[in-house]
Amino acid sequence: MPPISPARQPVPPMELHFESVFYEIAALVLLAGAAGFVGLLLRQPLIVSFIAVGVVAGPDALGLATSTQVIDLLGEISIAVLLFLVGLKLDVGLVRSIGRVAVATGLGQVGFTSLFGFLICLALGIDVVTSVYVAVALTFSSTIIIVKLLSDKRELGALHGRIALGFLIVQDIFVVFCMVTLSALGVGLGEDTGDPLDILVVGGGGVAMVAFVIAFIRYVADPLLGLIARSAELLVIFAVGWAAGLAAVGDAVGFGKELGGLLAGVALASTPYREAIVSRLASLRDFLLLFFFIALGAGLNLQGLGAELVAAAVLSVFVLVGNPLIVLAIMGAMGYRKRTGFLAGLTVAQISEFSLIFMAMGVNLGHVPESALGLVTLVGLVTIALSVYMITWSGQLYDRLEPLLAPFERRRPHRESAGAGAAPVVAAHDYVIFGLGRYGTRIGIGLEAAGYRVLGVDFDPEALQHWRALGMEAVYGDATDPEFIAHLPLERVKVVVSAVSRERGTLTEASTQLSLLHGLHAAGFRGAIALSVQAAEDAPALLAKGATMVLAPADDAAEYAVERLMVWAVPKAGSGAQVVG
Repeated sequence: MPPISPARQPVPPMELHFESVFYEIAALVLLAGAAGFVGLLLRQPLIVSFIAVGVVAGPDALGLATSTQVIDLLGEISIAVLLFLVGLKLDVGLVRSIGRVAVATGLGQVGFTSLFGFLICLALGIDVVTSVYVAVALTFSSTIIIVKLLSDKRELGALHGRIALGFLIVQDIFVVFCMVTLSALGVGLGEDTGDPLDILVVGGGGVAMVAFVIAFIRYVADPLLGLIARSAELLVIFAVGWAAGLAAVGDAVGFGKELGGLLAGVALASTPYREAIVSRLASLRDFLLLFFFIALGAGLNLQGLGAELVAAAVLSVFVLVGNPLIVLAIMGAMGYRKRTGFLAGLTVAQISEFSLIFMAMGVNLGHVPESALGLVTLVGLVTIALSVYMITWSGQLYDRLEPLLAPFERRRPHRESAGAGAAPVVAAHDYVIFGLGRYGTRIGIGLEAAGYRVLGVDFDPEALQHWRALGMEAVYGDATDPEFIAHLPLERVKVVVSAVSRERGTLTEASTQLSLLHGLHAAGFRGAIALSVQAAEDAPALLAKGATMVLAPADDAAEYAVERLMVWAVPKAGSGAQVVG
């Protein structure tokens, strides 16, 4: 994506110059860390802090962000990685399982928000093309922010949480459609738009890329990643290389880095290693997006934003109030209780990072002025900042507004009274076992035989294959990855067992168990945690850190063997001899 920073150089009130780009980037990252800490205290997501860093470091303030080419390049890479992760979510099976209410709510919200947003923009005196762009940008909600907030409140497994996740998937698909449309417009409206041959070449390159991805999914993806996934580090390196490679190919054929990265994600979306890749790359995505938002904040013309304040205020109220009402009305008409509709509706009371990316693409294509990007950025800052508090205190907010919500509930809300859920219910497991070696497998077999539902987790594809051959459920993942643990369905799990009993890379067994313990606590897990150790001296430290019990496979096996042996160490009748066998 071309740089979004405007070509203007006003004289800032204060400038800070660095002799090296490295020093500048280091200063920006440190400033982002400080701003992120302040945002954490205010319960704000990082996107708000990062844009604020861009404004402070921009030409209208400190003048710190002067290496615009480097910052813009890192921002471009972040978009490719972000779309790669979006593509990873677009598994055909997942899309099919969304559910009717998620589709109806998602499409209904997109349609109504686009229509009314367009009419409001026209009433504010915005031209038609810009009104279309702004209206579409207002339909996107931030999946990252919503999932984080619902996870913190442990509401992902609740009915409104499942419905929200469902229509967020619908929004992601709509985002993809909009990005594809813009890329196609970019091809058709570029500098060489008069040469049909160039358009034909680009179209042919796009078709070839799609055909390659389809063939890769069908014949190569699973066996190749099955080999690569034997090393978790190699899996991450391959994923980054794969995303960057297809993004580069897409850019080379004129198809766009964004769509190249998206196709790279789609190519891996149907593999069993998708969730592991997503969790491993989440931190890299967040770090790189820092530079996109810094570039965005630095490119804002603070003097020109004054003219957008009224429009930003009106559109912010529309997003904060109108979007939840749209979802509430649709869910009420479908037979859900007003409380469920209200809580689900609050999750769309903000716009997302994709709204800003979408507008930046429109600016780069010359479809909309830079002031439109500034307008949507203002709306984003206001709605994201306020919606965080709305979702955090959703229960108290509902209690206050409940008398006003009666028109949004049918006399008989049959969807919930009949127990019919909209989104597929997350499979309930009683136990989760990390480490599917001989010890973990024997534990799983015993628990399954006793009638419990067990989910196995390992990063060894062969162990997963053996576990599944026994008829039990398993997912690919790493006990030391807190992002992966946070996405596990732990709401109904009673006990998490770690049967990891060997060194993993540079981590000792005790370090692995402590990482798992920390990840479970961070994810809000409140069940029992059983950790296995080979060295008895590791047990006290794990118990002190919060483990419920410590398993010692060697000691337990020895004690069991002693019990069995002692049965035979009994004198036979009529003989003084003892038989040990």
